[in-house]
Amino acid sequence: IVIPAFNEAGRIGGSLRVMLEYLGRGSPESEVIVVNDGSTDATSEIVREGFSTGGPITTRLIEHYPNRGKGAAVRAGLLAATQPIGLFSDADLSTPIDDAPKLIEPITAGEVDIAFGSRALDRRLIGHRQPWRREQGGRVFNLIVRVATGLPFWDTQCGFKAFRLDICRPILEQAKTEGFGFDVELLYLAWRTKIRMREIPVRWNHYEGSKVDFFHDSLCMLGEVIALRSRG
Repeated sequence: IVIPAFNEAGRIGGSLRVMLEYLGRGSPESEVIVVNDGSTDATSEIVREGFSTGGPITTRLIEHYPNRGKGAAVRAGLLAATQPIGLFSDADLSTPIDDAPKLIEPITAGEVDIAFGSRALDRRLIGHRQPWRREQGGRVFNLIVRVATGLPFWDTQCGFKAFRLDICRPILEQAKTEGFGFDVELLYLAWRTKIRMREIPVRWNHYEGSKVDFFHDSLCMLGEVIALRSRG
């Protein structure tokens, strides 16, 4: 499991505790990689403290300085992984970690090579919703993504995706987007190379403290999608 973290001192400790306890019970051979993406708070210290009680789970902290972006952090973590399947999760565990089998099992069964969480396929699974403006903006963004790229998916931005790494390493190495639009690029590259993918409904809750600036980052993501399409 890879967790990108930027100024997450307020919640990374609790998230790691939940994650390590869950993996220790059911998957002690797992590894957890946190990529600290240029945080200016105590994120690194809290991660090290959390890892010190990790039990049987292999843990690793990767430091990026200065901040390079969520896309760069996720790719660095996945490329550093030693297990055959890599899953990245947002630091706030907006999708509960015990939904991980929904993504992992289709990959281990040989059905797909990428499985990714979706808030759009079954909105009954959403608990605490985003503010209305942000939620509608996300829907518009995903519609633009579908039109611009041809991707047939309804939620490219949910921070809960799993990859069979021997198949997906080439697209991780090829990807260039370092910001929040990296999800679209990875799915687009996978779709173009006919990697098997599945969008899967997962539980999701909005938590305050998002690092996404709604207007600025939305414009940046649109720019990244346009650049991606022009490269394609």
